[in-house]
Amino acid sequence: MTLGERKTLCSDIRERILDVVSKNGGHLSSTLGATELIVAMHAVFDIKKDPFIFDVSHQAYAHKLITGRWKEFETLRQFNGLCGYTKPSESAADYYVAGHSSTSISLGVGAAKAFALSGEDRIPVVMIGDGSMSAGMVYEALNELGERKYPMVIVLNDNEMSISKPIGAISKHLSQAMAGPFYQKLKAKTEKILEHLPEGATYLAKRFEESFKLITPGLIFEEMGVEYIGPVDGHDIKSLVETMEIAKNIGKPVIVHAQTIKGKGYELAEGPHEHWHGVSPFDISDGKANKSSKAKSATKIYTEKLLELARKDEKVVGVTAAMPSGTGLRELLDEFPKRFWDVGIAEQHAVTSMGPLAKEGFKPFCTIYSTFLQRGYDQVIHDICLMDLPVVFALDRAGIVGEDGETHQGAFDISFLRAIPNMTLFAPRNETTMHAALDFAHSYGSPCAVRYPRGAFLDESTQAALPFVLGRAELLQESGSDILFVGYGNGVGRAKLTAAAMEEEVGILDLRFVKPLDEAMLRECAKKYSRWFIFSDSAKMGGVGSAILEFLAEAEITGIRLKSFEYEDAFITHGNTTLVEESLGLLPTQLAQKVKASLGK
Repeated sequence: MTLGERKTLCSDIRERILDVVSKNGGHLSSTLGATELIVAMHAVFDIKKDPFIFDVSHQAYAHKLITGRWKEFETLRQFNGLCGYTKPSESAADYYVAGHSSTSISLGVGAAKAFALSGEDRIPVVMIGDGSMSAGMVYEALNELGERKYPMVIVLNDNEMSISKPIGAISKHLSQAMAGPFYQKLKAKTEKILEHLPEGATYLAKRFEESFKLITPGLIFEEMGVEYIGPVDGHDIKSLVETMEIAKNIGKPVIVHAQTIKGKGYELAEGPHEHWHGVSPFDISDGKANKSSKAKSATKIYTEKLLELARKDEKVVGVTAAMPSGTGLRELLDEFPKRFWDVGIAEQHAVTSMGPLAKEGFKPFCTIYSTFLQRGYDQVIHDICLMDLPVVFALDRAGIVGEDGETHQGAFDISFLRAIPNMTLFAPRNETTMHAALDFAHSYGSPCAVRYPRGAFLDESTQAALPFVLGRAELLQESGSDILFVGYGNGVGRAKLTAAAMEEEVGILDLRFVKPLDEAMLRECAKKYSRWFIFSDSAKMGGVGSAILEFLAEAEITGIRLKSFEYEDAFITHGNTTLVEESLGLLPTQLAQKVKASLGK
């Protein structure tokens, strides 16, 4: 393409992204800002040979459009449509599945090792956003990369200038000079000459170069052994292509630091506005969301209750990992900036840092999506539970999360937390029990985790809730039949809806705690009900049904026929939550039919 054609392509891509995302929802500001970077990558590198590895990959929409998915892009994030992240099963142009942050450079190092061992002339091309640079895994990868010197091009998309701010015109001119072929050739020749000079001369030359570099933000990368070019204008397609050509031919690991504007091309979204990072369907003309539901979300309920607790008790503190709005902690950060922290994309640090606060008498609420707590699992074990410290893990987005799909489903938290000594697990079923659950969490003296869904609870009942008592379940409904529906968390609402669809009398038990179980209640239920059905938005393996079966076996209780409606042993696709649940047979009408079939009716 000519320069003019590339500029037109960028404009067309932005128009297509805006059109589809405004209808379907999805990530917006980051992917608009990365358009020229991706066009330049495709102009310089051969996607059939050089793997493109996108960090998180929420900014890769332009890549999807360039690689044969322009028409299909209409189905973005829809059930059976294009995934919102890179997905090799969707296209050979997508090298790796990505949905969590800060994995890209490690993936690039692994690919580079494979190419070196195979003797292939291929270069991993990595795009990483500046937000992802807050995670330690990035520096673990850079540390090895700088030592091994595998050829790799890392495009650092600095869209909030959080890595550095240019220092006036001098910095700009120096950056342009460093991005040019003259500087790169001079540097290579100088390094060869220095190999033959006495140690003192080498030291002085190195100090001169470091002093020169201090005017630009590249010193940290150079010190780790990775070449640095930038900052460059991430929207100047001509300069980007020229710079990437240089980076491609250096033959070493190199970072191209490009500064972009989030939301570029859509004025309402331009700038570091968190609201435009990920959006629901909206009206392009005014940017207003097309809201269809007025039901209060579980996240909103959590925010309101935690604010209440924090206002009453100055010992209440909290942390989130780069998701202040998504987790509902934004209001807490604004009202109590010294007691609540956003530590960036650093779940491991978030978890561990709360331990000493609990040890010193504070009450930490570690508020993280279920899927992201997976990244801090060792820290939960080693730094919290081993010390038996009273940290509360508030797990948002437990269960199916809809359009974000496989990488974000909150399916595994019960399975991976239940195995940890000193950990207590419980869940509310609606708004009033959420308040009661958080009151319990606030006063509890050991590690605990409370899970709740994305969006509203299925159980909309508003009657006053009984206080949460450790390991105590609540029998919501008795019946004369031998059928017992056991619900956990949002599963209680699903059990109620299924019972309503059956039009048959059943017992309904709100388990409340899956660790510890209410053994006395389960023993009593075993005397009356012989057909148990488990409802929980979680993985079946190691989940609620497993916990109950383990208890029944240990207690030598026989005669119970148990069936769990938890998730099967497979990753769950993306799409509208109702459609996804329908595909899994989890809608109340489908579950009612399954229960009847199990009963032989």
